[in-house]
This record gives sequence, C-alpha cells and structure tokens, in this order.
Amino acid sequence: MSFVPGQPVTAVVQRIEIQKLRQGENLILGFSIGGGIDQDPGQNPFSEDKSDKGIYVTRISPGGPAELAGLRIGDKIMQVNGWDMTMVTHDDARKKLTKKKEDVVRVLVTRKSLEEAVKHSKGTHPKHECGGSTSMHRLMQ
Repeated sequence: MSFVPGQPVTAVVQRIEIQKLRQGENLILGFSIGGGIDQDPGQNPFSEDKSDKGIYVTRISPGGPAELAGLRIGDKIMQVNGWDMTMVTHDDARKKLTKKKEDVVRVLVTRKSLEEAVKHSKGTHPKHECGGSTSMHRLMQ
C-alpha cells in the first residue's frame, strides 16, 4: 500500500484488541515494532516500495497477548486506540502502545493478505463479504 503523506488513504484494515498481560509492575503486549518517520524506510523488510515510514510489527512473542489477539508479523499499524500511527516517530508509536494506564490496546492494522482478499472477492463475487472485524476505512495521513 503506497500513499502520499498528508493525503487521505483508503485501506483494508482489521481491528485487533490486545489485552495486556500484567507481570508485576509491567504490562506486556508481546510484540515489537519497527519503522517510523525518523527511521530509514529502506531498512524495513515489510515495506514494498522502500519509502513507507509506517509502523510495522517485527516480532511476536509465541503465546503472548498479541499472538492470541491475532496480530501478525508484517502487520502495518494504522491506529492505536484512535490515534493515527501513519506519520509518527518510532518512539511516539512505542509510547502510544505502552501507556501504563491502559490495560487494553485497540489497533487497526492492514496487511497484504487483507487487501488481496478484498481485491479477489470484488473480482470474482458480486457480493463483497468481510468476515469478523475486517473493514475498509478512509484514514487521514
């Protein structure tokens, strides 16, 4: 998915709700991120055009909250609890995800397989069906 910064983008997204795991004073999400507007997009293995400075999931802890919620390696995080994540620094994204006062993180993610599924269903079926919590959103950059 490519876009022009500052312009709206239409994306197929999935809503994922992650219940943080409490370990002592820490709240664990069970995943790591890469990317951000302050990072070199050429180093991002998930960006197709190597100019995408989005926030991507780079690691998932097996059996952790993120895996149980359905997050996948390579997912692009578009929103966190309603906050736009398309034009943020890596540190700002990390801070939004790890707020101590929030036991639940609600993310909107996009992934290549979601976009391909919608393209395929539009091309072969007259009726478009999105299962679960997958939907198409127009997001501001």
